[in-house]
Amino acid sequence: MRLEGKTAIVTGGGSGFGAGIVRKFATEGARVCVADINEDAARAVAEEVAGVALQVDVSDAASVATFAETARARMGPIDIIVNNAGITHLPKPMEEVDEDEFDRVFAVNAKSVYLMARAFVPGMKTAGTGAILNVASTAGVSPRPNLNWYNASKGWMITATKTMAVELAPFGIRVNALAPVAGETPLLSSFMGEDTPEMRTKFLSTIPLGRFSTPEDLGNAACFLCSEEASMITGVAMEVDGGRCI
Repeated sequence: MRLEGKTAIVTGGGSGFGAGIVRKFATEGARVCVADINEDAARAVAEEVAGVALQVDVSDAASVATFAETARARMGPIDIIVNNAGITHLPKPMEEVDEDEFDRVFAVNAKSVYLMARAFVPGMKTAGTGAILNVASTAGVSPRPNLNWYNASKGWMITATKTMAVELAPFGIRVNALAPVAGETPLLSSFMGEDTPEMRTKFLSTIPLGRFSTPEDLGNAACFLCSEEASMITGVAMEVDGGRCI
């Protein structure tokens, strides 16, 4: 019960890594808000853990503002924010990614962190405590070709994590990141370009432990970083990647 009595929000919590984090937080005693652009998916996961399901487009300022107001009304003060929602563009040469794709990747992967901070950091400052966790990627540490702007958005997230950690430390707020390798999530086929046995074998050959990250892996790491066990840890980007970045 490492998160007993805590309230947490997990964006993109309706599937993949986000759902794994929601389930782990709930088993450790947290009351969790499952936030997702797909309200049906959010509701399905929330029902598993007796949580709260709310729809939000984390790239849109008005949507985040409305969501934040509703979340506070439903749950009270928020102790933990997990910025997990993310998207990618399909693998292609950097100059072939069109402007709409570029804008969407940075709106969901980067601007969302700013919007969530603007909505929830003031309350954490007032409380004098809080934990923020940004789900980045090994792509932000050791980039692959043809995912250039996705890689850059995750590198941005890692730098944002570090600067947020420095600025918010005097207020008792810790900020960390996770850098998973690709996993069995809805984005896997997008990362690989096509989901075939051959592509999976090629992808797995770059991971020393020989498997993808799982939602459970991310849930376990997230729980540690957001718990009091990690009270002296802030500003790190923990690689959950089976050795991919070595």
